[in-house]
Amino acid sequence: MPPTPGDSRAAANAATVLRTVLAHGPVARSGISTLCGLSQAAVSRQTTGLLRSGLLRELPHPGGTSAAGRPRIPLDLHTGAVGGPLVAGLHIGVPSSHFSLVDLRGQVVAHRTFPHTGGPPTPAHLTTQLRRFLHEHGHTTHGHTTHGPTPPGPTTHSPTTGGPITSGPTTPGPTTQGPTGPPTTPAAKAPHRPLLGVGAALGGWIRPAEGTVVRHEALGWHDRPLAAELSAALGLPVHLDNHARAIARAEMLFGHPSARRSIVHLFIGNVVDAAFGIEGTVHQGPGSAAGDVSHLPVPGSTARCACGRTGCLQAAASDTALGAEAVRLGIVPEPAIGLVVDAAAAGDPRADLLLRERARAVGRAAALLLDVFNPAVLLVSELSSILHEGYLAEIREAATAQSHVCDDPARIIGPHAGPAVLTQASATVLLGPLFQDPATAPSTAPSLAPAPTGPPRSAPADLPGIAPHTPTLR
Repeated sequence: MPPTPGDSRAAANAATVLRTVLAHGPVARSGISTLCGLSQAAVSRQTTGLLRSGLLRELPHPGGTSAAGRPRIPLDLHTGAVGGPLVAGLHIGVPSSHFSLVDLRGQVVAHRTFPHTGGPPTPAHLTTQLRRFLHEHGHTTHGHTTHGPTPPGPTTHSPTTGGPITSGPTTPGPTTQGPTGPPTTPAAKAPHRPLLGVGAALGGWIRPAEGTVVRHEALGWHDRPLAAELSAALGLPVHLDNHARAIARAEMLFGHPSARRSIVHLFIGNVVDAAFGIEGTVHQGPGSAAGDVSHLPVPGSTARCACGRTGCLQAAASDTALGAEAVRLGIVPEPAIGLVVDAAAAGDPRADLLLRERARAVGRAAALLLDVFNPAVLLVSELSSILHEGYLAEIREAATAQSHVCDDPARIIGPHAGPAVLTQASATVLLGPLFQDPATAPSTAPSLAPAPTGPPRSAPADLPGIAPHTPTLR
């Protein structure tokens, strides 16, 4: 039987087994025992429960034989197209939100962007569009129906590139903008993949234990019980957290191996946030208020902040500040970071210089965090450096020049998920606790009725280069 949440030793053992398979799978039971240090009897008990819960599966081809002549059947996380559990991800940004379906290995199997037209979104609008997205992918939710005007339909994107979804496999690459319409990813269309719940992430001050948005100035939300609102509307478990902590947790689970030892994450978008994790745990602090670096002083910056001081990180490096400066210089017609990145990619030297100056400011701020925390890796989520290695090089050079403890640029990394970082990280808000205690996972028995399916609508193939309206980090 799977352990109960109150059985701390069994829960810890189950989590150890599950994370070992995440890191090394497919792997036989004897291999799990060797890798994690648990006895073979303990591994056998835990794998039996994890198999029953649907989180693990036995692969069809034996992986050799043991010394006793018994076949060694490899185990892996259950990511199969039939029966493999999925988590819905919801990232709530300022100009748009992102919906996703993500498997147990953090692979994004479907993604959609929902632009916020006419002002900040409401939970009712978000749940209406998320319910539609899940319905198109074979899941019918059972929450309370919300009423109100239906916002414009979302834009379908590739989970890894941000471009239109096609019927073939996708790989990380340049971003493009495509037409609207339901996605056609085959893995996501399978109606027999149980949905464990929703992971939701956004900027600002979030209290995960309460599921509350304490403060998000750009959205106008204060002390909002967002997780409860979303859960009631969808009829699904909803976990909520700050997006900087979510990305740090995703990197620890699925990304750079050194991140599991210690990581500092610096998020640069319309808001700037940070997160710190050590030994697989992300620090929250009293009131879950850790990570507010908006007013971290950037050495050498004279940018004036709304707080009355100069050189604050929010004023020196946020997408809001960069977009406003790009408009002032006549580089772009509106303050959208994607347009600035597109202009630089198209050869505009003014846009390129603006992005490089921002990258150096981010690097100097990163140096302060390196000196305070000295993490194994410092992760930077910033759009231009995710899409183009040259801007990450600028961040690395400025950080190592300013830092007193780090002279190795390889310790400063971009997110392993690339442009899919937000869609993966939001789902990790739910996946993270699952890998800490698998007993907290909802049953993977199919409980959501499959929605009617129709012939998939095709979209044009991805185009080379970066087209206008590159997806943004918010």
